Amino acid sequence: MYDHIGLKVNDIGASVRFYEAALKPLGHEVGSRDESSAGLGPAGAPALWLTLDKGSAGRSTHVAFRAPDRAAVDRFHREGLKGGGRDNGAPGLRKDYSPTYYAAFLFDPDGNNVEAVCTR
Repeated sequence: MYDHIGLKVNDIGASVRFYEAALKPLGHEVGSRDESSAGLGPAGAPALWLTLDKGSAGRSTHVAFRAPDRAAVDRFHREGLKGGGRDNGAPGLRKDYSPTYYAAFLFDPDGNNVEAVCTR
């Protein structure tokens, strides 16, 4: 649905660790990296760009990634916590969104609200 998303981060290392861990269960990987930026996405197609910008904390953004199944949502949450994220909603149905909306939410190291969702 989107071409790419850019997030400003305070610590590129911490952010890469978090996103690499959280997004691996969704089929994403680091496709580009240098001292001040990193691109993650499907193999060969980075679409989430992290750019170092010290002092950017507090500008919260919400990003939702489509998961292929509910087990991938569970892995996103578990691995994202291991990668330095903070819980913002354990995996489960969000019936107030729709009867099949299964999602998990994490805060990344900069406080952005990151979601994995499966609607099947």
